[in-house]
Amino acid sequence: MSAPAKERIGLDTAVGPSAILADVPRGLFIGGRFTEASDGTEFDVVDPATARSIASVAGGTVEDALAAVDAAHNALPPWAATPPRERAEVLRRAFELMRERSEQLARLIVLENGKTLVDARAEVAYAAEFFRWYAEEAVRLSGTVQTAPSGANRIIVLPQPIGVSVLVTPWNFPAAMATRKIGPALGAGCTVVLKPASETPLTALAIAALLTEAGVPDGVVNVVPSRRSGAVVDAMLDDPRVRKLSFTGSTEVGRVLLAAAARTVVNCSMELGGNAPFLVFDDADLDQAVDGAMVAKMRNGGEACTAANRFYVQSGIAEAFAERLAERMGALRVGNGLDAGSDVGPLVNEDTRSKVASLVDGTVAAGARVLAGGGAPDRNGFFYLPTVLTEVPASAPVLREEIFGPVAPLVAFEDEERAVAMANDTEYGLVSYVYTTDLARGMRVSEALDSGMVGLNRGVVSDPAAPFGGTKQSGLGREGGHEGLLEFIESKYVATSW
Repeated sequence: MSAPAKERIGLDTAVGPSAILADVPRGLFIGGRFTEASDGTEFDVVDPATARSIASVAGGTVEDALAAVDAAHNALPPWAATPPRERAEVLRRAFELMRERSEQLARLIVLENGKTLVDARAEVAYAAEFFRWYAEEAVRLSGTVQTAPSGANRIIVLPQPIGVSVLVTPWNFPAAMATRKIGPALGAGCTVVLKPASETPLTALAIAALLTEAGVPDGVVNVVPSRRSGAVVDAMLDDPRVRKLSFTGSTEVGRVLLAAAARTVVNCSMELGGNAPFLVFDDADLDQAVDGAMVAKMRNGGEACTAANRFYVQSGIAEAFAERLAERMGALRVGNGLDAGSDVGPLVNEDTRSKVASLVDGTVAAGARVLAGGGAPDRNGFFYLPTVLTEVPASAPVLREEIFGPVAPLVAFEDEERAVAMANDTEYGLVSYVYTTDLARGMRVSEALDSGMVGLNRGVVSDPAAPFGGTKQSGLGREGGHEGLLEFIESKYVATSW
């Protein structure tokens, strides 16, 4: 189980699971070393394409999590005192290593997550960019000096690292969600304990080894995979040395973690669920709108918080849009993500597939019509066919819940005001999409939509240089951009005179 922390990780690019997994660590990563769990517990990682176990990984205990906090706490003073340029150079090396190992990491992601190799390669490229972006941002943290309005003293504001940070990441983007948090935390001078999703711990452990090779000192980054997520995270949040929680996941779990963080008033960043509306107006370029819909819906097989969840199409083009989207969705090839001919991989597990199937079945029973897909193929693994539904009732659960699968429900609307009202009729507010050739309308609707992000004639919004986050119950704070760095900073005010 144990392995030297500074061991070079170089995965074979062969498709076979044994070759992909050959050098991937399987232990907890605490204080710069890979170790077994304190009670010897391990858990299986399952390939969603075959429903078979591919590896056993150490399952961290509460004691292990607190040992990781110890390591992060001890590493904090020297890392916080490290010159920003040196921290930046470490992140830059991490970026370069991720680019060098991109194919190996992409295949590892496919194996434990199920997404296609095309999507996995795109994720690794996106994930690496967070290390490059925050290598650049780390040297741009500046304070301020001003004279108090009364003239009595000077006001000095110093940016300081917030401290030991607990990072909890989901399974759908196992590399990008880790680097989107680790990058700004390290750039700001914080140390971290990463708790990856139990479905996809191998990518996180591979990134930990890569960061060590890039020069991250022992204890600055720690990784604790575990199936005992609630107990492990709770224990860390109750430790007074932990001052930051950054969580990406469901709104339901986010509410629980916010309540737990309140016990010790831990600073929280929350990137939670979404229910993204995709609005298409009569004057939209239909080809462009369908292209955008395919990206917004099918990126990562629909398993993304930014995935288009509800399609509202103006009545004048609703039928034509539905037909074209169904043709495109129906033509997608479903298969193992490592196969070159696959356009859509499996969902991550049986629970996810069952939820998607239940939403579709319930919507059809309520009167919706299936234009494409509508069921699971007869094969091993957690697959579901890309599905398009029309004539969807306004009360259908598929319009109220985050689908997290390859399903596009369509609703026709008559006027702009109604479209905006339907789009905003949700507790979520992460992202919205708008297609129109009328720029004035596009900006007017974008401002009226109650979401943290809007894709205007674009099917993707994610960018390391942009502030990612939502309104309402889609979260608190922002990731990416300069704002993402500030999430790991405390502003200290010094009053003095000279």
